Amino acid sequence: MYDIIIIGGGPAGLTAATYARRAGKSVLVLEKNAFGGQITWSPKVENFPGFLSVSGVDLADKLLEQAMEQGAEVELEEVCGVRDEGAVKTVLTESGGSYQARSLIIAAGARPRPLGLPREEELTGSGVCYCAVCDGAFYKGKAVAVAGGGNSALQDALLLSSSCSHVTLIHRRDSFRGEARLVEALRERENVDFLLSARITALCGEAELTGLELLQNGQTRRLEVEGLFVAVGHQPDNGLFAPLLDLDAGGYAASGEDCRTRTPGVFVAGDCRSKQVRQLTTAAADGAVAALAACAYLG
Repeated sequence: MYDIIIIGGGPAGLTAATYARRAGKSVLVLEKNAFGGQITWSPKVENFPGFLSVSGVDLADKLLEQAMEQGAEVELEEVCGVRDEGAVKTVLTESGGSYQARSLIIAAGARPRPLGLPREEELTGSGVCYCAVCDGAFYKGKAVAVAGGGNSALQDALLLSSSCSHVTLIHRRDSFRGEARLVEALRERENVDFLLSARITALCGEAELTGLELLQNGQTRRLEVEGLFVAVGHQPDNGLFAPLLDLDAGGYAASGEDCRTRTPGVFVAGDCRSKQVRQLTTAAADGAVAALAACAYLG
């Protein structure tokens, strides 16, 4: 029996673990993929307090090391079920494990949102990608496209332009939502083109992606590319926890700044929570708040 089980080992979950341990609570962190979450995809982080520049992997390692140094237990386990039994919360995992705690912090994060195109899942890994940092090296010297108009899409396009022969940035609106400085940096790259007011309607190719069908200003055209990097936002991994939470239209967990939910003893933190700003710093802040709220609940 733990005092707190934390589901998710990203910045929110690991910060929560550190704060809870420093308050003297027993803690188990369950993470299904890699500790650090999405930050491990970033080659360079320059907006986290205390670091002029640090790789995402290094920052993740430091967060994990700190939590473990404080005494938090960590397991690579995928959660498949949660039972609220009042004073006790039972967490079930895919490996058949069963863990109990007096309180629960859900810091499950969010995953990349697909475009919803036919054969998108089939071609994922065969030309369709969701992480430029992870897969960009496979497309060195090749023509690729990036779908999206926010900071993630702009940063992906910048990264890919350094190694790919050509990058086409496709956005369904007539202007970008991302930072102006990123847009200007892209305009200075000779191997980057913008396709605005355009959307991808089909993926071409059999076993591998060979091109895209686009609709732009009422006209259909084909774009020859070997890779498509999708950066159109994320969707939270909250479906499993829906019985415990109030979810908004986007599937994010509704909570106040205290990270409390409608279920006593259950708290949410990080990108899975409904809020205006989703950054490393806000995830870490959520982790601290959720941990202290859980500690107050436990008494």
